[in-house]
Amino acid sequence: MEAAPAPAKQITVGGVVDETFSIYGQNVAALVGAAIVVFVIVGLVSGLLQNAGGVILGLLAGIVRLVGYALFTGFVVRLVQDVRDGRRDQTVGDLFSSAAPAILSLIVFGILWGIGVGIGFILLIIPGLILITFWSVGAPAIVIEDAGPIEAFGRSWRLVRGDVWSVFAALLVILLIVIAIQFVLGAIATPISDGATVVAAIISTVITAPIFALAVSVMFFDLGGGRAAPAPAAPAEPPPPAAPAA
Repeated sequence: MEAAPAPAKQITVGGVVDETFSIYGQNVAALVGAAIVVFVIVGLVSGLLQNAGGVILGLLAGIVRLVGYALFTGFVVRLVQDVRDGRRDQTVGDLFSSAAPAILSLIVFGILWGIGVGIGFILLIIPGLILITFWSVGAPAIVIEDAGPIEAFGRSWRLVRGDVWSVFAALLVILLIVIAIQFVLGAIATPISDGATVVAAIISTVITAPIFALAVSVMFFDLGGGRAAPAPAAPAEPPPPAAPAA
């Protein structure tokens, strides 16, 4: 059963990090299992296509990666929605099924997001950081509110604009945590062998893949995302006709 969306609340870095890893810990089997299935299958298929050579197969490999990432993002967003009432009621299959209709919009949004942020980083980095912050909750808006890929940019902007610095700080902390995990696993594996480095890279991808999606989903709901729009007010009834003068 899905919980009714909670009213918007003040974003704090500690609150976002705590809830992100609380949800992760309570659903680690589902999250890591889904990441293994999606990214291993995607990696194998896209790798085979890429190694086969040719421009068309290379494009197909890129499409496979985009579909896999979009499906996993939608899955994580749906999981966060499901657990915010205190327990998860839907199965992993249910969550994937409910996320599937958003795949195309998530892919288009991701491509446009990457182009916009890339241009922002070329323009002295700061514009890129601004766009990452303001566009951070666009994917959850697509999955939960059925926003279109273009509409999602505006929806994310409106949700974030009142808590810009808090959202930016939370994203920065989450990113540093992800980098730290990847660095530690890489540092452990590098002295062993090249094969161990490859395995460590796969493990770090599987472990860290849910973290960013969990964090932006938590912030989306905390910022008031997913709330039903207020119903339009009923038109006022016309006053009764005045009584005729005596």
